[in-house]
Amino acid sequence: MARSSKDTPRAADRILSTAADLFYREGTRAIGVDEIVTRAGATKPSLYRAFASKDQLIAAFLEGQGEHFWDYFEAAVAKHAGDPRAQLLAFFEALGERALVPGYRGCALTNAAVEYPDPEHPGRRVSVAHKTEMRARLCEMTRAMGAARPEQLADGLLLLIEGVYVSSQLFGPEGPAGAARVAAEALIDAHMRDHG
Repeated sequence: MARSSKDTPRAADRILSTAADLFYREGTRAIGVDEIVTRAGATKPSLYRAFASKDQLIAAFLEGQGEHFWDYFEAAVAKHAGDPRAQLLAFFEALGERALVPGYRGCALTNAAVEYPDPEHPGRRVSVAHKTEMRARLCEMTRAMGAARPEQLADGLLLLIEGVYVSSQLFGPEGPAGAARVAAEALIDAHMRDHG
């Protein structure tokens, strides 16, 4: 019994890690539980002990993606403490570079929101919560910059972020995603000029 409970977290971790890789590369709908457990070297019962359903596994994957995003975001903005404009530009610079890396498939949370239109789907709920938090954070930063219409600027920046996620998948390294920082700077400067 002790051995079984000891193995379960390892199996759950393998399942989640394997699912995360497959879900990101192929999409959550395209990957079934049979493929996940086979590649993870696990069993269906071990998957369903750790995750009540495939939908719950998708939600756990997306929670991890959201945490990864915030780690990435905070690493970019940490370089410019106290300067929200520079923080945002650093994030957009990093985002533009990241979008050009081979195999980049945009934001898994955005992709899941497209895959699951039902507002009650666990994966969509995770995606909406993350995007809502991101929108609030952008508003907080644009307010700190002194923008007269911080919500409008924040929404423009959010649209730009989402555009990077999608355009990188459509056009690859030669597409417009690499211009994320330049576009963000132009948008910020236009708002500050108009209302500064």
